[in-house]
Amino acid sequence: MGDFTQEVILMVEHLNVFYGGFQAVKEVSFEVRGGEIFGLLGPNGAGKTSTLSAVEGLIVPRAGKITIGGYDIRTEGRLAKAQMGVQLQSTSFQPELNIKEIIKLYGGLYGVNLSPAEVQEILKDIKLDDAASKKFSQLSGGQQQRVSLSISTIHNPILVLLDEPTTGLDPQSRRQLWARYDSMREKGHAIVLTTHSMEEAESVCDRIAIIDHGSIIATDTPENLISNHRDDPEVIKASRKGRITLEDVFIGLTGKEIRP
Repeated sequence: MGDFTQEVILMVEHLNVFYGGFQAVKEVSFEVRGGEIFGLLGPNGAGKTSTLSAVEGLIVPRAGKITIGGYDIRTEGRLAKAQMGVQLQSTSFQPELNIKEIIKLYGGLYGVNLSPAEVQEILKDIKLDDAASKKFSQLSGGQQQRVSLSISTIHNPILVLLDEPTTGLDPQSRRQLWARYDSMREKGHAIVLTTHSMEEAESVCDRIAIIDHGSIIATDTPENLISNHRDDPEVIKASRKGRITLEDVFIGLTGKEIRP
């Protein structure tokens, strides 16, 4: 798992986000170190997206501080964003370009001038060297996500944000992406992952924060979350398999009600 002796890459301190009079994020604080996969879990509308949007610099919080690699996202936005790569659940690229051309184009946008040999090496690394001439739309979901992840990290960012990247993928494609996350962690990247898959969170995350109604209600390793809450009455009530899982803890802490 992650090497927690490494330096803090992402620091979120007392984050508060409002939309008009509605407070979506309430005093959220956490840190993510290099070599760590940090899971941000919560029901729909819990504040995950607003928190990530603030980290990405897409929205301005009412209060709080976010630093990436020591740069303040509000006062040193350009420098902070240069330290970050973002992979979304769904990504589209120029439909007229093939995969080789897309990688070359986005490398240039990130200030990375790739030679044909370097583009081919990237394609080989993501096991798509035989698909270089294909359009993005011709790839499978797992292949598309491998391309998207490769492009989002082409400038070697120290922080990588993964927003539900494996939704809809088959088990083989999902496991391939998990292996790539492990590889990035071993290289010292800090990774923030949002997912609705408790299996994924338990399998790949070093630590997890559960957010609900805008506030973080628990932060720990998956193992400790299960161990510390296995005797909670609501968690026991949520259990369906006779053993306590991370999903049982999640349901026990956030409730069974479906969120809009």
